[in-house]
Amino acid sequence: MKRTWLLFAQAVTVLLAAYFVVATLKPEWLNRRTGPLNGLVSVVEAPAAPAGSIAVGSLSAAAKKASPAVVSINTSKAAQRSPRSNDPWFRFFFGDQGDQPQIGLGSGVIVSADGYILTNNHVVEGADEIDVTLNDSRHARGKVIGTDPDTDLAVLKIELDKLPVIVLGNSDALQVGDQVLAIGNPFGVGQTVTSGIVSALGRNQLGINTFENFIQTDAAINPGNSGGALIDINGNLEGINTAIYSRSGGSMGIGFAIPVSTAKQVLEDIVKAGKVTRGWIGVEPNDLSPELAETFGVKASSGVIITGVLQNGPAAKAGVRPGDVITGVAEKSVGNTQELLSAVAGLKPGTATRFALQRGSDKLELDVTPGLRPKSPVRRVPSSDAE
Repeated sequence: MKRTWLLFAQAVTVLLAAYFVVATLKPEWLNRRTGPLNGLVSVVEAPAAPAGSIAVGSLSAAAKKASPAVVSINTSKAAQRSPRSNDPWFRFFFGDQGDQPQIGLGSGVIVSADGYILTNNHVVEGADEIDVTLNDSRHARGKVIGTDPDTDLAVLKIELDKLPVIVLGNSDALQVGDQVLAIGNPFGVGQTVTSGIVSALGRNQLGINTFENFIQTDAAINPGNSGGALIDINGNLEGINTAIYSRSGGSMGIGFAIPVSTAKQVLEDIVKAGKVTRGWIGVEPNDLSPELAETFGVKASSGVIITGVLQNGPAAKAGVRPGDVITGVAEKSVGNTQELLSAVAGLKPGTATRFALQRGSDKLELDVTPGLRPKSPVRRVPSSDAE
C-alpha cells in the first residue's frame, strides 16, 4: 500500500514539474484549445487574437490609411456614328453601327480636401461623362481641370464634403527592394490591394510617355488600375500606376508608376494655370554613339549629341551647333536623350540656363534661354497600358 502511494506521489510530482517547465518555456502550448467540429472531429484552434491587433509583417495599416482616398473612375464617350448610318441600305446590311456609348474604367487618388483627384490622362481622355465612386460608396460627377498627355496625368475635381485625402510621400527617397502596395479597381471587381517591391527606378525609353521616369514594381497591376495609388509601407503615396508590360493583357510582374514628385509638379501647374509649362530649346538630340562621334568629329565619351538645330530657335540663338555634345544642364550631367529632354522640360521659359558642351575636343559653356515647349500631338495609348 505504501509503495502504491509512493509511486502515485512521484508521478504527480513529475507531472507538476513538467507542467511548470512547459508553462515557463512554451506557454503557447497550453493556450491551444481543442473542441469538436460539428460534434464529429476534434480539432486544435489557435487562441483568439486581441481586438485591434495587427499580425507581425502585416501591411494592413498602410492599406487602411490609403484606401479611402483611392477612387474608381467610370467614363463614357458617345459613339462615333458612321456618315452612312442613316442610309437604309447600309442599315439593312450592317445594322445599327456605333449606337452604344464607349465605356471606360480606371482609378484615381484624392490628393486634396478641396476635391482634386490625380489620375491618368488616358483614363479620362475624350470622355463625355466621368463618374467617380469613393470607397465609402459615395458618387460624384468628375470635372476635368486639366491634362498633361506628355506625362499621361490628369487632374479632376469633385464636389463632396469630408473627403479622405492621401498623404504624399517622397518618391526621390525610394530604393530598389522597398515594399510597396498598389491600390485600384482592376477589371471593375472593386477596390483591390496588391503587394510587391520596387523592382527598378528611373525607367525610361519605353515609348509610353514623352517624359518617362517610371517606378517599376512587381505589385500586380491590371486593367482598371490605371490612375490608382502606389503606396509605401507607411501608407504614403509614392506613384500613380499607369502601365504594365504584358503579353496576355494581365499582370506579368512588370508594372510602371509615375513618381509622386512628377505628379505633384503637374498637379500644381494645372491647378494654378490650367496647364503644364515646360522649357524647349529647339534641337534634335541623339544618344552618343561611336558612329555619330566619328561622323561629327567629336572626342566626347558621354553626353547627348545634337544632330540638328532649329533655325532661330533658343539653342541656335545661344550658339549651339550640330555636332555639339551636351554634357550638362544647370550643373546636372545628362547621359542620354531622355535625361536631356527631362532636364530641358524642367527649365523655366525665358530664364537663361548654363549648358555644358563639348565641341570637337574643346569644352565650353553657353547660356541658353529656353522658350515655351510646343503642344505635343495627341497621344495614342499603347496596348501595354493598364486601362
